[in-house]
Amino acid sequence: MPRPSDDDLFTSSTMTFGEHLEELRTCLIRAAAGLAITVLLGFFVARPVVHLIEQPLRKALGDYYTARAIEQFDAWQPRRAGGATLPYSRREVIDAVEQHGLSFELRELHADRLARVLGSGTATASASDEDAKTRFDTESLVPVLLWQPLSRDSRVSITTLSAQEAFGIYVKAALMVGVVLASPWIFYQLWTFVAAGLYPHEKKWVWTFLPVSIGLFLAGVLLAFFFVFDFVLDYLLQFNSWLGLDPDPRISEWLGFVLILPIGFGLGFQLPLVMLFLERIGVFDVATYTSQWRIAVLVIVIVSAVLTPADPYSMLFLAVPLCLLYFGGVGLCRWCGGGGEAEHRPRLAAQATKASQ
Repeated sequence: MPRPSDDDLFTSSTMTFGEHLEELRTCLIRAAAGLAITVLLGFFVARPVVHLIEQPLRKALGDYYTARAIEQFDAWQPRRAGGATLPYSRREVIDAVEQHGLSFELRELHADRLARVLGSGTATASASDEDAKTRFDTESLVPVLLWQPLSRDSRVSITTLSAQEAFGIYVKAALMVGVVLASPWIFYQLWTFVAAGLYPHEKKWVWTFLPVSIGLFLAGVLLAFFFVFDFVLDYLLQFNSWLGLDPDPRISEWLGFVLILPIGFGLGFQLPLVMLFLERIGVFDVATYTSQWRIAVLVIVIVSAVLTPADPYSMLFLAVPLCLLYFGGVGLCRWCGGGGEAEHRPRLAAQATKASQ
């Protein structure tokens, strides 16, 4: 087999296994140092971040209990024919809820006894009243609505079950802020490690991929936080309603959910760049991507189930964009001039030559 020419780029870009490990160690140390700095910065903004993270859950709980109260309002019937009706119309209730941010609970009481207490608490009960007190008169109950601001509704509050749990929440919020702020630096270090083992003419793709990779990661995080959370929470709360259970969420469990889902989306959105990168270095070609799309969709669904919590909505909201990104990656490979196996045959021949020497 002929010896490769002196201008073969493969000879100037090879690294030993030990050199690769050393480069990886250096990149990981730099990434960890950057993450540590951003986590320290995160401690200064962790408190408002915790309140920001609470907002989707508080809104979902408020909508859930408000809808249940309105259903109870619509289903209420007088205890006897011609009995007392509800003190508010449905339009007034909707206006109070939607325009004034109020919540309510429907209760019943004896109006005459309330009036007696409010009028004169020292009134002497008659003998007939004393006789009536031997039995409870359910037929005379009348409905009342107890109003309060939705923000003060105890059912919407998010609880902690231990004194130290709040501190753990604070630390996790700082860690989440640090990961988001450090993501450009972390991706830079990862792509630097990848670039160390490439041809010089291939390294230019790394600097093209880096800003796009950061943008896709942040797009996945924002999609999960501002779009997916609402659908997932509505589904989970409706499932609670279907089972007849009242949710009492803990902030630590919710924060774990908040950490997993956006990061899973951010990592999943790297798919087209990974596809293009593998095509550029000759691991796969466009023909392989096109012919194996069914297997790719199956793998995407499995990965989506792993990266998201155990509910179908979050899995579908990740799997569907990833399938679109997969076919977008195929189109990106074609647009960037992927020539398939023939384009990478010189490199493969050089590798074979190197191995034989």
